[in-house]
Amino acid sequence: MLGQSLMVLGSAKAVFELLEKRSANYSDRPQSPMFDLIGWEFDFGFMPYGQYWRRHRRLFWQHFHPGVISKYNAVQQEVSRAFLSKLLTSPERLEEHIRHTFATIILKVVYGIDIAERGDKLIEIIEVAMEGVAEGLTPGAFLVEYFPILRHVPAWLPGAGFQTRLKRWRDASHAMVDLPFAQAKANIKDGSPPPSVVDSILAHFTQSDETPISDEEQIAKNVAAIAYAGGADTTISTFQTFFLAMSLHPEVRAKAQAELHAVVGPNRLPDHSHRNDCPYIEAIIKECLRWQNATPMGIPHAVMEDDEYEGYFIPAGTVVFANVWAVLHDPEAYPEPECFRPERFLKDGKLNPDMRDPGTAAFGFGRRFGTLSFVSHTPSCSLANASLDSYRICPGRYFAEAALFINIARVLHVFDIGPPLDEHGEVIQVEPKMKDGILSYPEDCRCTIKPRSAQAESLMIGHGERDE
Repeated sequence: MLGQSLMVLGSAKAVFELLEKRSANYSDRPQSPMFDLIGWEFDFGFMPYGQYWRRHRRLFWQHFHPGVISKYNAVQQEVSRAFLSKLLTSPERLEEHIRHTFATIILKVVYGIDIAERGDKLIEIIEVAMEGVAEGLTPGAFLVEYFPILRHVPAWLPGAGFQTRLKRWRDASHAMVDLPFAQAKANIKDGSPPPSVVDSILAHFTQSDETPISDEEQIAKNVAAIAYAGGADTTISTFQTFFLAMSLHPEVRAKAQAELHAVVGPNRLPDHSHRNDCPYIEAIIKECLRWQNATPMGIPHAVMEDDEYEGYFIPAGTVVFANVWAVLHDPEAYPEPECFRPERFLKDGKLNPDMRDPGTAAFGFGRRFGTLSFVSHTPSCSLANASLDSYRICPGRYFAEAALFINIARVLHVFDIGPPLDEHGEVIQVEPKMKDGILSYPEDCRCTIKPRSAQAESLMIGHGERDE
């Protein structure tokens, strides 16, 4: 394509062989002028392989590896309880509540800041910045991607209206990086800041008598920003898919509620301590990640040196896409892949370790240690101290899955979810379709949401057992 070699991997075998086993040669990222033009040069997920990327990756991993994410449980549980209350009072605003919930979780954890329920200026900025990714990075959306000289065309020239859109996205992206970090620093300076990732990073310099040079502080700002930008939308899309699936499959909802009743009981809300005892809930999460994936083509990789695969020559610089949708709908791995069936991940009442974990594809491909192959299950916390310098998998995966668990488990414990109804009480048929784009969401996740009982309602409004 315009002199650029492209390769799309449509099978798990090819993905595993190239992006996992040969990740040392496939861990680079293709560089596009669009990253700078929309202001996303801060995102280490798009950075070329090298020392600068390693420094970002290492700092992020220190605060989000499996051994440390439990310290964020209290925030996730606090915000999830508020989400239940919102659903109880205004279920018709489901999508708005979902977006606000995950934005709140991440901004509290990363920056220690709260956001307004509606009309928050920071959220408006973030939404514009994320729009830039969804639209600006869609292949072929802008000619400047293929003819970089067009970036110098003045916005006032006929046909150069794209410059105005790019500047709007770029300004929002830079503000997304700078504003919450500055607010977190101001809170720290004022004393008694709430615990946060930014507070922890900056405290390191104080405790070690180091003064962060501009480069180090910029890396800290970048890492903090990507914690939201890199995880919120994937998690939001998956949670929307959950509501869609529950509205279409009451039998799945009933099985999950039976499991929660047996494990948690009727007098309290689920918490993170119940996770290991709720394999069916875990299976639902995996099936949501697989069934309607949020990143159907993933993030492209780039080949660093010439290679060969099954007789095909792959020149250095080739841009490699993993067709995540095809991998997660492979009928050999997932029989009847269009069906929503959490049971496919279970064996004898437990998660089946031999079943291909869709999270591996949903959160990105990259090198793993030893047995942590593409067919593995949840990674062990023994990886907490491991060096992940050459990984391209999403380092926020474990935080995201924990957030999905607590919200999905609690929603199922206190609500019944059914198909949407029209003004006459007739069922509205909803098709399980996803929107086009590099970030994909369900086209329609409307549903009916009702409390299961008066006792369930009391748990939501604060008369039941409180979160620890």
